[in-house]
Amino acid sequence: MLTYETIPVTPFAQNCSLIWCDETMDAAVIDPGGDLDVLKQAVKDRQLNLKQIWLTHAHIDHAGGTGQWAREWDLPIIGPHEGDQFWIDGLPQQSQMFNFAPAEMFTPTRWLADGDTVELGAHTIQVRHCPGHTPGHVVFHAPQIKRAFVGDVLFAGSIGRTDFPQGDHDTLIASITQRLWPMGNDTVFIPGHGPESTFGRERQSNPYVAGT
Repeated sequence: MLTYETIPVTPFAQNCSLIWCDETMDAAVIDPGGDLDVLKQAVKDRQLNLKQIWLTHAHIDHAGGTGQWAREWDLPIIGPHEGDQFWIDGLPQQSQMFNFAPAEMFTPTRWLADGDTVELGAHTIQVRHCPGHTPGHVVFHAPQIKRAFVGDVLFAGSIGRTDFPQGDHDTLIASITQRLWPMGNDTVFIPGHGPESTFGRERQSNPYVAGT
């Protein structure tokens, strides 16, 4: 079975998640934006075998700790989609702009595309490309536990901002309705910020996507 734990990091309270296979204890960390000491201790406390870093997108609060952790622990970086290359290139500037710890540059070991899969222990997780917040944003879907790690595409009661460079509102709405909703109303999603919710609840009550 897959298990996960969400640990808010950075001054932006970004929901970094540890996800692991109970059979092998092989783990991935999703969006290590910062506070690496806290995240590393969590890995050790749970006796996990951290194997990979997965990125939904390359904003500083999601990707700021990636380069350092990958270098220190010799970890592959999986994702995001190559549309976020310019955001990766701009991480040092982002870290200065938002007063984050200096972000190390990195090159993803593997870019992700819509329909790809990633392996974790005995399990396969599905990847959907969901642009709009950023052009290279991806979502990790684990149907075996009815969970989706959606980064900043969708929130409980809201949606991702689209006023960043290469953001687009219509594209974001299409990503939500065409790629998230088919995962099922009972799927619980872990957003980049704030509490979990279900797609069904958001389809009913989220003012930005209700009725879609």
